[in-house]
Amino acid sequence: MKRHVHTFKTLKQNILGLALLATLVVLSGCSTTPPPKETYDNICSIFQHDPEWREAAQLSQTRWGTPPYVLMAMVHQESRFKPDAQPDRPYALGFIPLFRSSSAYGYSQAQDGTWDDYKKATNRWSQSRSDIEDALDFMGWYNYQSHKRLRISRKDTYKLYLAYHEGQGGYARRTYLKKPWLQKVAKKVANRSRMYRRQYARCS
Repeated sequence: MKRHVHTFKTLKQNILGLALLATLVVLSGCSTTPPPKETYDNICSIFQHDPEWREAAQLSQTRWGTPPYVLMAMVHQESRFKPDAQPDRPYALGFIPLFRSSSAYGYSQAQDGTWDDYKKATNRWSQSRSDIEDALDFMGWYNYQSHKRLRISRKDTYKLYLAYHEGQGGYARRTYLKKPWLQKVAKKVANRSRMYRRQYARCS
């Protein structure tokens, strides 16, 4: 009887050990450390803060063709590099929480449906919107779809951002023409992309 109890304890310890190891492996594969705010205007400083960000951006470029400086400019606009970014929750009467206006979440602000489409298309089911590598891969994938469907250059940050915000169908219908504020935002993202491009040429 004692031998069985000892065997059970040993088995339990082995299972717990394997579970802990699996957890550590998962966590080690996730890059979620956002850069400090003072580095936002310098892509080299961002990549120096966490080299995994640079590796993630370069890997996305290898797979989908969008340069790191374009991807990082888009991430800055969408989430300010916050892994858990999401739209503000409105309140009724100042204290009753209501539903958020969108399911957008994470670094890339990908919505639930589009994120599911990405996972199905790439067969990468464990991806997380709060992991920078997964978020940059998603953005690269989406820009690649815009390139194929709409013939947008993967270096044209202005048009890529409009398609990213409006959806490829909305961009094709030119819905952005009725949104001067969005065109201003897209120009701001394009300007940041140009700044990042000049910096990236030196830090790479």
